[in-house]
Amino acid sequence: MLDLLILPFSFPFMVRAMTIVVILAVPTALLSCLLVLKGWSLMGDAISHAILPGVVLAYLLGVPLLLGAFAASLVCVLATGYLVENSRVKRDTVMGVVFSGMFALGLVLFVAFPSDQHLDHILFGNMLGISTEEMRNALIIAVCVSAGLIAKRRDLMLHSFDPAQAMVSGLRVQVLGYALLAAISLSVVATLNAMGLILAIGLLIAPGAIAFVLTRRFEAMLIVASVVAAFSGFAGVYVSFYLDSAPAPTVIMVLAGVFAISLSLRVWQRSRLRVS
Repeated sequence: MLDLLILPFSFPFMVRAMTIVVILAVPTALLSCLLVLKGWSLMGDAISHAILPGVVLAYLLGVPLLLGAFAASLVCVLATGYLVENSRVKRDTVMGVVFSGMFALGLVLFVAFPSDQHLDHILFGNMLGISTEEMRNALIIAVCVSAGLIAKRRDLMLHSFDPAQAMVSGLRVQVLGYALLAAISLSVVATLNAMGLILAIGLLIAPGAIAFVLTRRFEAMLIVASVVAAFSGFAGVYVSFYLDSAPAPTVIMVLAGVFAISLSLRVWQRSRLRVS
């Protein structure tokens, strides 16, 4: 029985998959807390779709795919910010137009210039085929993003809860906003090879939503989100071995299950308090 339980750890590709998902868990979990509180949950989804043309162009130009993805995400973030500030159109509408247009452009470029890159790997990730270089790049990004978010967590918390108060307090609200968007872009780029463009949004929303249900303090929310993301990622990859399923979707399914359980427990707890 024990041999069966530890069987996944005997395969190097499974160990790599478990390692990369735990690496990605911390920065995405920290970001998810801020996105949930700020109401920017779909921003990660939008950015993840928008980087596709950057990936295709980077391949055509012979430069690292991560560089192209990050450049495309920054262009779209800056374009969105400019349009929101200089037009009557609301942010969600601008996001829908800009990022869906970029995703469509990426698909057109991918079809127009055939390559040996698999679209499925770009959209849904290739966690079991992650390379040492890709793991190193993800680790560097994860450490930098996590360190920045932890160092500025109080400023970002105030910016998320009350931007007007943050401005009155002397914080550079616009700089903080763009820094948060840059952190989202970097995190999406880091998750590109493992989770893909489509499933990256799960890591950028679910941990924060779960922590929001279970906690009432921001500091606790950050810790709970990180633990939940790391546990769900590890468990999802582990379970996928026995289910013979793709690791990335399984990780998101585990996160969705944890969210459903957390929400159910909170509702049950409230019902008990009302009865008593």
